[in-house]
Amino acid sequence: MSFQQGLSGLNATSKSLEVIGNNIANANTFGAKSARAEFADMYAAALNGAGGNTIGMGVNIASVSQQFTQGNITATENPMDVAINGSGFFMMQGADGATSFSRNGQFKVDRNGYIVNAGGDKLLGNMASPSGTIIPGQPVALQLPTAGISPTTTTQATLELNLNKGADAVPSTVPFAANNPESYNNATVMTVYDAAGAPVNVQYYFRKIETPADTWDVYVVANGEPVATDADGNPTPSNRLSFAEDGSTFTASQTALNIPANADRDTLAIAITDWNFEGSTQYNDDFATTNIDQNGNAPGALAGISISDDGTLVARYTNGDTRDAGRVQLASFRNPQGLQPGGGNRWFQSAESGGPTIDYPGTGAFGALQAGSLEESNVDLTGELVNMITAQRNYQANAQTIKTMDQVLQTLVNLR
Repeated sequence: MSFQQGLSGLNATSKSLEVIGNNIANANTFGAKSARAEFADMYAAALNGAGGNTIGMGVNIASVSQQFTQGNITATENPMDVAINGSGFFMMQGADGATSFSRNGQFKVDRNGYIVNAGGDKLLGNMASPSGTIIPGQPVALQLPTAGISPTTTTQATLELNLNKGADAVPSTVPFAANNPESYNNATVMTVYDAAGAPVNVQYYFRKIETPADTWDVYVVANGEPVATDADGNPTPSNRLSFAEDGSTFTASQTALNIPANADRDTLAIAITDWNFEGSTQYNDDFATTNIDQNGNAPGALAGISISDDGTLVARYTNGDTRDAGRVQLASFRNPQGLQPGGGNRWFQSAESGGPTIDYPGTGAFGALQAGSLEESNVDLTGELVNMITAQRNYQANAQTIKTMDQVLQTLVNLR
C-alpha cells in the first residue's frame, strides 16, 4: 500500500462528487443532460511485460460522458417553446458565427425578427419564399417576415353544390328579382376580391326553368347590382347549367364572369377567367353547397407564428391566410457523447463527435417537434442523491487508506 493509491482515489472521488453536484444543480435546467464520471484503473508498465503479481497504482477519471437520453416533456403553453421528441439537436448560430447545438427550445423573437435563445444565439433552418415555398439549402438564421400579404385579385372561382332535381320550375311569367324569393329556387353567396383587396359579396341565385328539362339559370348579383342585364336594365342569367337526366354531369354556357366596378363602394372591376361549378350535381335531394373556393385575398398583416411538428414555421395573418415562413432543421451525430460542452445549454462539434447529419424534424431517425412544450433535464435526482452517498463513502474509505499507510510508516520509523 502507498499514498498514491489513496490519493488517486480521493482525487477521482472528488471529481465524481463534482459531476454529481453539477447534475443536481441542473436538475431544473431545460434541455440539460446528466453526466457520468467514468473511472479507469492504473498500472505501471514493466519492461519485461505484465507480471502475475502486478499491483495497481490507483484510479483516474477516464472520461466525463454526457448521457443523451430523452427527458420528460412538459407543456408550457408558450408557442415559442419547442421540445424535440426524439433524437436531434437544434442548430444555433452565435454572434461570432460559430454553430452550436442544443436541446433547449426556449426561444423568443428579437427586435430584428430572428428566433433566438436566451443567449442571443439564432435558430437555424431554411427560409421560405414570399409565396410560402421552403427554399432548401444550407441552414441560415430563421427570421420572421415583417411585411404583410399583398392583395390578390380573384381570377378563379369554384362553386360546388347540389340542386334538387325534384324542385318545381319557376314559371317563365315570373321575372327574376333578388328581393322576390318566388322568382328563384335557391341562393348562396361567396366573397371575391378586387386588385386592391376590397371584398365583394357575390350572390348566386339558381332558378329552375320549365324547358328544357333539368336546366337551371344562374343569376349573379354583386354589390347589390345584377352582373348581367338586357338593354332595358332587367337582370339576365350569367350562366346556364344543363344537367344529364341522372343529375351526375352537366354543361355550363359560360366559363368566365366579369364583375363591373362600383364607384359607390370603391371596388374595382374583377375578371374571373376560370368560373366553374365542378363537382356540382342535380340529385333528388335538398339544395346544399358543398364547396366554395376562390384564389383572391385581402391584404393582411402578420398576426402570429406557430411551429408545426415537422418544424415548419407557419405565419398567420390578419386576413385569415397562413403561409409557411421557414422550416427548422435538426442535426444528429454518430457519437453525440463526443460533443464538447460549451455552457449555456450548448454543445460544439469535435473530432470525437464527427460531423453533423442535417435534416428536417420527423424525417428518418430525427424526432418530431412539439410546440408549446419543453424538454426537462434527464437528471434522476433520486439516483444522484444515492450516488452522492456512495461517493462520500468511497472518499472516506480512500482517506482511511492514507491514514493506515501513515500509521504503517510511523511504526517503521519507530523500530529500534
